[in-house]
Amino acid sequence: MSNAIVRTDFNFPGQKSVYHGKVREVYNIQDEYLVMIVSDRISAFDVVLPKGIPYKGQVLNQIAAKFLDATSDIVPNWKMATPDPMVTVGHKCEPFKVEMVIRGYLTGHAWREYKAGKRSLCGCPMPDGMVENQKFEKPLITPTTKADVGHDEDISKEDILDSGLVSKEDYELLEKYTHALFQRGTEMAAEKGLILVDTKYEFGKKDGKIYLIDEIHTPDSSRYFYAEGYEERLKKGEAQKQLSKEFVRQWLIENGFQGKEGQTVPFMSDELVVSISERYIELYENITGDRFVKADIKDVAARIENNIRNYVNSKL
Repeated sequence: MSNAIVRTDFNFPGQKSVYHGKVREVYNIQDEYLVMIVSDRISAFDVVLPKGIPYKGQVLNQIAAKFLDATSDIVPNWKMATPDPMVTVGHKCEPFKVEMVIRGYLTGHAWREYKAGKRSLCGCPMPDGMVENQKFEKPLITPTTKADVGHDEDISKEDILDSGLVSKEDYELLEKYTHALFQRGTEMAAEKGLILVDTKYEFGKKDGKIYLIDEIHTPDSSRYFYAEGYEERLKKGEAQKQLSKEFVRQWLIENGFQGKEGQTVPFMSDELVVSISERYIELYENITGDRFVKADIKDVAARIENNIRNYVNSKL
């Protein structure tokens, strides 16, 4: 579908470089600002799927922008402006080499480790006798390294400090901000009948000051459960009803793909692409409580380029 943005190769005034990630493209303007375009690419099992999903980039960008604005009283963040529904412009920070993962519930990676017999994750103890999706007494911060190549790895606070990845003073601030952001996200989710299960935050530094960077509380970086029926499902040992892109993974699994060697991504029909787009819009409306307003995507590349160019010119 040609009205989905799967790659951009713009050249803006003052541009130093461009980074093409799995989903996002980041333009460095004069080593001062970053222009982040959230594309319509979609990835699962570490593989970018062959077709873009219309409005997906807009959904993720606008959710992140909403939560960045709603948490700016807790910690300064990188966002300066959203000149286009798919674009955020912000401060260029030096990222910390760890991601702050926080878990309110025993699920996902934590549950797999627990089920394998481990009772400690990143140096955080996990009590005996817990069941999948049970709430921890207090949220656990389970950091990961930020790998340039390959997968991120679990790491403890002690190892972070011992290796000098982050100073003690900075790390204590990162912990404080992570708990406060998760508490705010939990409260905002509860207002929408949701449970913020776990999420990750990335931080950076500019001029000696810590900033929250990247996206926050989106369905790509966070896991949500529906609050209604949570206790009943927990008691029965049933899977929780999730608000995430898990439905895309399930479709791939049902069609014989889990990113393993020799497997081929199944054919994505236009009907499937439309249905995924509709699900992302549903995610947006559930998480934010706002009605999703579709941007004009007749010539989405030209729209994005013009909006960014106008903003960059105003800053130079």
